[in-house]
Amino acid sequence: MKLKKHIAVLAALSAAVTLGATAASAESTLNIVKARGNLRCQVGPPSPGFYNLDANGNWYGLDVSVCQGVAAAIFGDKSKLEIQSVSSQARFTALANGESDLLSRTATWTLTRDTQLGLDFVTPNFYDGQGFTVRKDSGITSALQLKGARVCVTTGTTTELNLADFSRKNHLNIKAVTFGDYNVRDDTFLKGGCDATTTDKSSLAGNLQAFPVPSNYIILPETISKEPLAPAVRQGDNQWEDIVRWTVFAMINAEELGITQANVDDMRANATDPNVRRMLGVEGNLNEGLGLDKDWAYNIIKEVGNYGEIYEKYMGNGPQGIGIPRKGSLNALWTHGGMMYSPPMR
Repeated sequence: MKLKKHIAVLAALSAAVTLGATAASAESTLNIVKARGNLRCQVGPPSPGFYNLDANGNWYGLDVSVCQGVAAAIFGDKSKLEIQSVSSQARFTALANGESDLLSRTATWTLTRDTQLGLDFVTPNFYDGQGFTVRKDSGITSALQLKGARVCVTTGTTTELNLADFSRKNHLNIKAVTFGDYNVRDDTFLKGGCDATTTDKSSLAGNLQAFPVPSNYIILPETISKEPLAPAVRQGDNQWEDIVRWTVFAMINAEELGITQANVDDMRANATDPNVRRMLGVEGNLNEGLGLDKDWAYNIIKEVGNYGEIYEKYMGNGPQGIGIPRKGSLNALWTHGGMMYSPPMR
């Protein structure tokens, strides 16, 4: 969920990415996507909750829903979409050089990424934090007990950097065992090659479900980092950035207003609340600055759902969910003590 670069490599990549971003932004991304007839949206290798494959090879998840929402906003059809599964090492370059139109894949919004890669992050669609999984019979109940431990971690990520910072700050002398593939990382942990494994807590919860005996493992209570996970676009195309940002906001605002997939048609036909009427394109001109049709937000909710519906389906207790409680978390609506908040749609 993250990127690690040595200073020299980062400087070289930044220069190359900036050139690629300039070329890719020469034409409006919206026009490119419309002419092609579909949205190219980048996710990562399958990760429970965020982007995963069903038995028929169809992608689903919280981040996939952002991709589907943008496709619905543009085309009125969430299936006008090409999902690209890209490695962590190549993800930002693939976006910057125009191979992808949008990145929606548990990427942590950081200052360096936002200012040195030719990319812009829009708004978080999930607030996370890094943690640790250990074997229950290890007797470890706190991350502060990992002194001298071998910890499995994915390389090329901020997870690796956070682990080093945590070890240094707490004088733990943790030995990082690095892997390019999270499946190999977890397999090594399961076979006893590490004392713990670390990544974002949402991923730990999802991966735990795939362990042979999940009850033999625990996620430690400490959260050692801030991980605001957000979609990203290339710099230099403000209209496209606005489309992606307000797609996420439309999902959040719909939940706040009580608009769901099931009632959106009734709300559009009968609602008297001006906030609902503006959002669903019954009155006003919210669409004009985005370059979309008046029913862009209606199409998002009709095709994909509001944020709460999507969360419950994939992150919560839905059939494809991974059981992460939303109540009391940062991912609750701001009206329920969380940080999910949309600016006014007016």
